[in-house]
Amino acid sequence: MMRFPSPLLALVLFVSFPSFVAAQALKLPDPLPGTAPLKLSEPLDEHMVAGIDRYALQALAQSPQLRPEKWNYDFNSHAAFIESIKENRARFKTIIGAVDSRVIGPGFELLSTTEKSSVIAECPAFKVHAVHWQVLDGITASGLLLQPTGEIKARVVALPDADWTPEMFVGLKAGVPKSAQIPLALAARGIQVVIPTLMSRDANFSGHPEVFYTNQPHREFIYRMAFEMGRHVIGYEVQKVMAAVDQFERLDKQDGRILPVGVVGVGEGGLLALFSGAADYRIQSTWVAGYFQQREGVWREPIYRNVWSQLTEFGDAEIAAMIAPRSCVIEACAVPVVDGPPAPKKGQRASAAPGVIEIAKPASVKAEFERALPVFEQLGLQQNLSLVFSGEGTGPAGSGKALADFLFGLRIRQNKKLIPPVELRRTANGIQVDPNARQEQQFNEMNAFTQELLNRSARYRDAEWQPGKYTSVALWEKDADRLRDKVYDELIGRLPAPEQPVPLNVKTRKVLQHDQYQGFEVMLDVTPEFVAGGILLIPNDLKPGERRPVIVCQHGLEGTPMDTIRADGHSYNAYKNFSEQLVKRGLIVYAPQNPYKGRDRFRTLQRKSNPMQRSLYSYIIPQHERTLEWLSSLPFVDRQRIGFYGLSYGGKTAVRVPPFVKQYVFSICSGDFNEWVRKNADSAHRYSYVFHGEYEIFEWNMGHVANYAELSYLMAPRPFMVERGHNDGVAPDEWVAAEYAKVRRFYTQMGIGDRTEIEYFNGPHTINGQGTFAFIFRNLNWKPSGD
Repeated sequence: MMRFPSPLLALVLFVSFPSFVAAQALKLPDPLPGTAPLKLSEPLDEHMVAGIDRYALQALAQSPQLRPEKWNYDFNSHAAFIESIKENRARFKTIIGAVDSRVIGPGFELLSTTEKSSVIAECPAFKVHAVHWQVLDGITASGLLLQPTGEIKARVVALPDADWTPEMFVGLKAGVPKSAQIPLALAARGIQVVIPTLMSRDANFSGHPEVFYTNQPHREFIYRMAFEMGRHVIGYEVQKVMAAVDQFERLDKQDGRILPVGVVGVGEGGLLALFSGAADYRIQSTWVAGYFQQREGVWREPIYRNVWSQLTEFGDAEIAAMIAPRSCVIEACAVPVVDGPPAPKKGQRASAAPGVIEIAKPASVKAEFERALPVFEQLGLQQNLSLVFSGEGTGPAGSGKALADFLFGLRIRQNKKLIPPVELRRTANGIQVDPNARQEQQFNEMNAFTQELLNRSARYRDAEWQPGKYTSVALWEKDADRLRDKVYDELIGRLPAPEQPVPLNVKTRKVLQHDQYQGFEVMLDVTPEFVAGGILLIPNDLKPGERRPVIVCQHGLEGTPMDTIRADGHSYNAYKNFSEQLVKRGLIVYAPQNPYKGRDRFRTLQRKSNPMQRSLYSYIIPQHERTLEWLSSLPFVDRQRIGFYGLSYGGKTAVRVPPFVKQYVFSICSGDFNEWVRKNADSAHRYSYVFHGEYEIFEWNMGHVANYAELSYLMAPRPFMVERGHNDGVAPDEWVAAEYAKVRRFYTQMGIGDRTEIEYFNGPHTINGQGTFAFIFRNLNWKPSGD
């Protein structure tokens, strides 16, 4: 075998050999010179996704060791400690979406009529009222108030599991073990208790009558739209707890005394109790039943527990530590288990994300507890953090020890006199509360509040971006990198830089030999764990020493590079073999494999990445950077002329990769550009992803960071184009036109309006290849060869 002085020189010499100048005779060796043989036995996409999966799981596993970097505890005094975690607490409230101003309500409002009393049940020690209270502008909380008949010793918010109604939590309806009916034990001891209704795991209202209904739990349906707007079903419900504490303070002022405040929750209520105790310093005692554990496996849990960036700073231990120096009780116990979303009922479509809830393993609870304990110990308050196992950790919530420790935190001494079990009696003239109607009302309020955020979000973005002030390229370029970094860090998420440079380690194998071009499957390393790859198409009429431009042609959802090349088969309907068309016109073409293939196999990557403040594009951007690094090293590539063209999810890539990879000289978004925030958060439109199965599609706070117009601004002053079929079901023309008008205005007011365009064509979700091809040839300064 002939040996050359260097791999790249080998390729130069090979292409320059006179016997290979004729186009029809060109045959490049396999593998390409300068690369190792590619011997991958599994499909490239499976290998790629598996590698990213390993990377994401490693990051989750390592997160507890990295979190201390985000904390700067001051243990010199309790006041110093509280001050030292002030910014952590503020960030915590931000990432759970508890950021809106609460309404100053008139107190707990008793639900009664001229004929019916608010008292629905009673016993000698207390009465049970149906109540609601104000939370946010348009959001109320609704549930039960247990009002002691004697002196009130403390006030508590009690949070049931999401599968339990308030009535079940106090035994008025079946379904909750006696010992887990914690509000009764508290009210019997003279504690005023309020129980809010939580968003349930039912799916009765998850949809719209003019679109369709889904099997998404109510919590997931609200989560999806709220996540896009920087809000969360968790944040809304923590706000309900804090609004109850607001009313407690109001009562204290009215009574002329300050009573201790506590929060207790079981299961999903335990999550909310933990988060509320950490978020609101007015809560003196927190009791978390059946939730606390190591959280690095949160991606297996229901998606409505997915919190962007949480595990970079806040595991359960760190959240519990924010409760210090106050009291926190961790009870390991049984909770309602969840083996997945509800099965679709008649009239519902299956679109819910997978996710399970299991009873926490005692070892996991203990390990996380031991990470939180040192904070309390260094404050000299180890007695304020307690761990209680109900049975072996699988008994019902509400054990006597947990109750005693919680009361200790409320400064209530246990009465040595035995308190008899509570026997509630329903009142004859009590108002009848329909739990289903109450759930619908609470659901509709969260929905409407989030939709109003959506409607206002464009004004917020305009105020942040101020697009009208950029009247020249010079003015824009002063701010562009700052805005680019903000979007990268806040919306996409940035991988940490490697400690040492990673060799490209390029491997290739020939997969196509056509009379006009040759194709090589390529794989190269991005990190030691995961790769980039695709198919490189090289025209056969390359001349000695010639450097040609490259067009990167990106496939869509569940696609492969070959889908963009084939001139037959189902994929041709969408892609029209645009990669092959362009290589036949003399361009070098690279068709990358992006990792959005494999259904849940890739969708769970988003679940594993979001807690570490990462998204799918956190991996895709570095993949493209490394790919361009290699392409630029090839002797027949003009590194100054590399453009991007993507369809569908590839169009989604067109506004999320080239804006951050400046080597791309232009970007074309085909079959995807639209009012993307509305497409993700609108709960009454058939185009919205709120209704569909792509649960990975939602991006944290996109509504307040950057929509497609703002992402496209980041391309400027480089050229940008949109390709749009009138019959494309991605979105209506009106959404596309309105969003693109912002881009057109932005370019035009800087004097570069000729660098952006949109082509409409009378067709579906497909490559049209007319105006876009002309745009490619013009901006790559290429005169195409014949078909």
